[in-house]
Amino acid sequence: MALSHALLTSLLEKSSSGYDLARRFDKSIGFFWHATHQQIYRELARMELAGWIASSSAPDAGKTRKRIYCVLPLGQVELLRWAAEPSAPMDLRDELMVRLRADAALGSLGLAPELERRIALHQSQLALYRDIEQRDFAASPSLPRAAQIHHMMLKKGILYEENSIAWAREMLELLR
Repeated sequence: MALSHALLTSLLEKSSSGYDLARRFDKSIGFFWHATHQQIYRELARMELAGWIASSSAPDAGKTRKRIYCVLPLGQVELLRWAAEPSAPMDLRDELMVRLRADAALGSLGLAPELERRIALHQSQLALYRDIEQRDFAASPSLPRAAQIHHMMLKKGILYEENSIAWAREMLELLR
């Protein structure tokens, strides 16, 4: 997936300035697709040149260069084209797995502190996801389709964090 497709999706949800888009991105799509604010601004410029989005001066821009971006029909066509392509499953590249192989080959490498650190990181992310779930999805039993999809995406994150914690705890027991 290209960053442009993530940005098109976010802009379809809500036209935004680059700054607001980057902030929203960090709190939504950024949970599963990472990009720096600088990368986002570069991609917005490229997408505008391609005719996928347009920008106009923000009403509150004053003397700043603040622009509001919105998706053009050509951008929608590109997003539809991309969405129809098959996608590869997530590629797991985790340096810890290589370290564990080295531990298995060489003997104890003292990886328990790293596993404990990772458990804490996963617990922190899990708490954040559960807070989002409670805030955004607990109050309404019948959600619109878009909200149900967002909730299911959040559930995948919750399951990932729960499974990562369970696996790391089991590995930690094995190493000790």
